[in-house]
Amino acid sequence: MGISEEKQKKLAYVARRYYLDDWKQSDIAKELGVSRPLVSRMLAEAREHGVVEIRIHDPAARQGQLVEQLRHSTSIRDSVLVEDGQDDDATNQLLSQGAVQLLWQLRSRRLGIGWGHLIGQLVTWLETHPQLSSTVTDICPLVGNASIPARNYQSNENVRLIAQQLGAAPHFIYLPALPDSLEEKQLLCSSEIYRQIQSQWDKMDTALVNIGNYPSSPDFASLVRYGDLLQQEHTCGRLLVYYFNPQGKVIQSEQDFAIQIPLEQLGRCPNIIGVCSANTSVRALQGALKTGLFTHLVARADLVRSALT
Repeated sequence: MGISEEKQKKLAYVARRYYLDDWKQSDIAKELGVSRPLVSRMLAEAREHGVVEIRIHDPAARQGQLVEQLRHSTSIRDSVLVEDGQDDDATNQLLSQGAVQLLWQLRSRRLGIGWGHLIGQLVTWLETHPQLSSTVTDICPLVGNASIPARNYQSNENVRLIAQQLGAAPHFIYLPALPDSLEEKQLLCSSEIYRQIQSQWDKMDTALVNIGNYPSSPDFASLVRYGDLLQQEHTCGRLLVYYFNPQGKVIQSEQDFAIQIPLEQLGRCPNIIGVCSANTSVRALQGALKTGLFTHLVARADLVRSALT
């Protein structure tokens, strides 16, 4: 340090009073019987000689480092990361805003949306923050309609509301997400209604896909569709109504009767945004990143940090 041990102790004492005990410089000067300008010079010396080290934790800089880590270690090309809000609802609103921000950055025109809690929160945010000058021209659902009353899973209604707030044209899917059987699914998927929604999927340039936990609520008839396959594969998460394991393998079942965009068709979309809600788990995000499916991400910064650690 270039100064005596005695001088180091004096500087450390003054620095401790000022930085840790939150004393004013005038109070320190009075205690030591010296002038306030001398205390100020001692604090400057303490920094100069390394007795005091000041670190500034800039959230934006930390987020930039996380984005770079994602680019280098996963299929993610860009992302919007947010700090935690006061509670889950506040965090989800920040995530919703981040998703809309990413749509602007990508200049998305033909958008497909999944379902789930964050999609419902996105609708809520847009209802109070309409984006009528957005670049989005057309919106369609990626999953059929659920039979449960929760708005988060009403695909057509969410498409209608989001289209209304973005000034876009809605395209609906008049099919259930979970028909009664595989045979019914095959029948419905041979219909003109299904062919029409498939043509919308082919035109998409951006897909907004939820990343959720497993086990999930609702359950989406997972036992009937998969038997014990999800347990055998150690499933950790869900995207749309597909399930995946920690290695990023999407679990396939010959008895799966869910109506949603086929994975190979989704994979042809240029921009696939994974959106994580406030309660998405680290394991779910890790598995989702390993699928290699996602090109963009909207998530909590702390969640991404934990997933990459």
